[in-house]
Amino acid sequence: MAAIRLEGIAKVYPNGHAAVRPLDLEIADGEFLVLVGPSGCGKSTLLRLVAGLETPTAGRIVIGDEDVTDRPPQARDLAMVFQSYALYPHMTVAQNIGFPLKMVGVRPAEIERQVADAAAKVNIGHLLERKPGQLSGGQQQRCALARAIVRHPRLFLLDEPLSNLDAKLRLETRLELHALQRSLGATTVYVTHDQEEAMTLADRIAVFMEGHIAQVGTPREVFAKPRTMAVAAFVGTPQMNLIPGTWANDAVTADGHVLQVAQTTPAPRDVMLGVRPSDMRIAATGLPARIERVEDLGDSAIVSLTAGGRPLKVKGDLQNGGKRGDRVFLSFTPQAAHLFDPNDGARL
Repeated sequence: MAAIRLEGIAKVYPNGHAAVRPLDLEIADGEFLVLVGPSGCGKSTLLRLVAGLETPTAGRIVIGDEDVTDRPPQARDLAMVFQSYALYPHMTVAQNIGFPLKMVGVRPAEIERQVADAAAKVNIGHLLERKPGQLSGGQQQRCALARAIVRHPRLFLLDEPLSNLDAKLRLETRLELHALQRSLGATTVYVTHDQEEAMTLADRIAVFMEGHIAQVGTPREVFAKPRTMAVAAFVGTPQMNLIPGTWANDAVTADGHVLQVAQTTPAPRDVMLGVRPSDMRIAATGLPARIERVEDLGDSAIVSLTAGGRPLKVKGDLQNGGKRGDRVFLSFTPQAAHLFDPNDGARL
């Protein structure tokens, strides 16, 4: 079994920087968990703690039913794929893939068989005699993946493995990676700052913010019910519109305009109203705004506006988008409203 349990795990560097604040996290056997968050939030440090490349300041790391907190990386039965791929330039693709097996004394004939099998899984069986310098970025990435899966580890750790690929290849490889993980049934922890990548790959997402996990859930749960304003602002492209106002009964008053929401409150209070750009519409009535820019995406458009001096975005049908300089009104269904405490950012 390759379930992972982190118990009070933390990492504080000698200079006092808390890269990972004490946290608990459980990852099920065979699960694809994505750690997502802005650069510098601690997600890669957490991955390196699981790998054994960093020593925790506090807490325990349990893989299966074994406490591996003090074990070196080679004793944890895991494989890691880095952003840089870390291929040996003087070795062929076959030698790179087979290197982990050679290090543990597997017979040459068996290495050849397992290398061919791993290469076939990532569609590079025809490149085995080439060297990394003769490969494209996508082919190098596949070579690194094949090297990771060749010895059938119980855990895969991937640190932004697609970030060096162009947009089209990243999308194609993302689909292949998801299919590969499903076929192997391997527990996988994947780090990325690309929240679209996280949404499409993950069984569950752990959103990292400033060294701690702000929310864990399925992609749909995190998108539909962000636990904090910070999560709401990070998850979703474009990010959620946030508008300060006063909530009373079943309406929020923003800049003197009353906007209906599905929630009710027993007493008036200040709130931050959140509405996804895809849930907001240009309408005949609502919040007054001015169009600043229209980005044509072909099948849709992103309209940038200002309302009450703050920037907002609408994502939808280009035909109803208007043009730069137009004065319009913004509306949304009451059920689309998210309400947050403006002081601590918590969902209300």
